[in-house]
Amino acid sequence: MGLAVLFPGQGTQQPGMGRPWRDTPAWAVVDQVEAALGEPLSDLVLDAPAERLARTRDAQLAVLLTSLVAWEAVRECVPTAMAFAGHSLGQVTALIASGALSLEHGVRFAARRAELTQGAADAQPGKMAALLGATPEQAAAACGAAPDRCWVANDNAPGQVVIAGTPDGVEAASAAAKVAGVKRVTPLNVGGAFHTPLMASAAGALVGELAGVVFHLPTAPVVSNLDAAPHADDDWQDRSAQHVMVTVRWRESMTAIAGLGATTCLEVGHGSMLAGLAKRTVPQVTVRGVATPDDAAAVTLEEAR
Repeated sequence: MGLAVLFPGQGTQQPGMGRPWRDTPAWAVVDQVEAALGEPLSDLVLDAPAERLARTRDAQLAVLLTSLVAWEAVRECVPTAMAFAGHSLGQVTALIASGALSLEHGVRFAARRAELTQGAADAQPGKMAALLGATPEQAAAACGAAPDRCWVANDNAPGQVVIAGTPDGVEAASAAAKVAGVKRVTPLNVGGAFHTPLMASAAGALVGELAGVVFHLPTAPVVSNLDAAPHADDDWQDRSAQHVMVTVRWRESMTAIAGLGATTCLEVGHGSMLAGLAKRTVPQVTVRGVATPDDAAAVTLEEAR
């Protein structure tokens, strides 16, 4: 059985999502992350209301923290993972889990990444919208109605593509998509046009932030959102910086993971978004969620057999 490990990104956060883990040994990771950042974080996954979790930095740290706790609970049971990947922010989690990035450097980078992308969004306000039922080609054509104002931000799965750009650019592209027959256009409740050229200032700043970060060879290849290819090297500085301003190529990433021979994926963290996307893209691959201690116990029991 080829096993790959996947980590979710921003958008999967919910109030109280860390509560099931509070009294488990894996919760020790929270103390490590708090020490690395020098600030309390447990309330983000225990008590923070939805309004707070809508803020970019808080949302991303909450998702990262919950995923790291879930990974701590199962990591010793999956020493033979053949690949890692993460959706958007989840790529940082994947780098930590694979050993390519230390926990300390990883959480600091995630926090700074969130701050810089939100800063870019504040400087150049933007929106995002999901085109349901659209092909990547239809999405790109719709963005053509707003040149240099709207781009394809996420190619998530067949029938789910996300566009982003300036407010007027997204409106123009959304209208063009409807005219082209796209089933539904759904505005997303996010704080900016992430994964577009409007994040160029954040990408530039991250180059400097990452200059002193040491990356290591991962224990298994990490499939990058940037090019949807597996990378077993330690050359992640430029990939991690550019990642914030280019399309998340998740559909192609899942195809690449299946091409490596993965027959099962573990979605480690809160929610089941990645399982839903995988079902559309690589239905032959089974995705098992590790969102609660009971999920982790099931994985532990199966691997012990």
